[in-house]
Amino acid sequence: MTTTTVPPAGAQPAPDTRPTRPRKRAQRTAGEGRMAAMLLSPTLLVLALVIVYPLLSAVHQSLYRAESGLDADGFVSDVDAFVGLANYADLFVGESGRRFLNAFSNTTFFTVTTVFFETILGLCLALAMNRAFRGRSFLRASILVPWAVPTAVSGLLWRWIFQSDGIANTMLGSEILWTAEGDASKLAVIVAEVWKTAPFIGLLVLAGMQVIPGEIYEAAKIDGAGWWRQLGSITLPLVKPTLLVAVLFRMLDALRMFDLPFVLIGPGKESVETLSMLAWDESNQLRYGSASAFAVMLFLYVAVVAIVFVKVLGADVTGAKELKLLSKKSRTIKKAEAAR
Repeated sequence: MTTTTVPPAGAQPAPDTRPTRPRKRAQRTAGEGRMAAMLLSPTLLVLALVIVYPLLSAVHQSLYRAESGLDADGFVSDVDAFVGLANYADLFVGESGRRFLNAFSNTTFFTVTTVFFETILGLCLALAMNRAFRGRSFLRASILVPWAVPTAVSGLLWRWIFQSDGIANTMLGSEILWTAEGDASKLAVIVAEVWKTAPFIGLLVLAGMQVIPGEIYEAAKIDGAGWWRQLGSITLPLVKPTLLVAVLFRMLDALRMFDLPFVLIGPGKESVETLSMLAWDESNQLRYGSASAFAVMLFLYVAVVAIVFVKVLGADVTGAKELKLLSKKSRTIKKAEAAR
């Protein structure tokens, strides 16, 4: 039988001796804010110099066009006249519009095809490098060699392979003009690009596979899941965030493709001319206004692709989602320990 003790009237309640959790500060102190700004200022300054200023300069230059006129002394001189959005309007009409649409379609075609084949081949390479067997270290080193070769050197190497009397025609027993105009030149660029950059995707996917716990595969084997079932139900879903980031990086790089088709096929070839090559050709002809317009359009194209991958497909570029999951898991563990 339990009894309850009623405190006498006027007595003070006993103090609460239970430990209290420290409250989180609602806001940072002024000193922490100044320290954060001081630490970030060098990085922000570098980004402003190498990204913001060139971008604003390109936008400003795209609003002008070089025109010939008479100066105050009556001599002919070239001046930059303000034309507003005329350079952008010319991207869709006339000869300039035809070249722009051709370069835009070539850039999109090369991006889609090369990234597609690179993803498949890179995934296969990652699966091969992830298996434990004798000579795995040699295989990993040999797979990474194409990615380590400079792009210009790779272009010269494949140009020698795709010559009219090169190794490719000798093995095929044909006389295909790989470095001339036509579909053969596009195929040559795709083969060279996939050979060089597929190891990049393979390396990133391999890093994602290394963090998958082996206990998951052991449990799947006990349940009778075969290799294909493990690949579709365990490997691909768990490596999906890493794969999305790898594909995003490769797409952004492929959209800016310039050096490989420039060295392998050469400038002025409509079948392989990309937006970067078109902007370079315009600036080489001293038409800086239209060249800047091409560059700005390429920048917007790249930005749209990046936004779609990050916002729609959920590519975690900064690792924020992973940090949130780790923080949530840490809080759950702390709560479980406190309840014991």
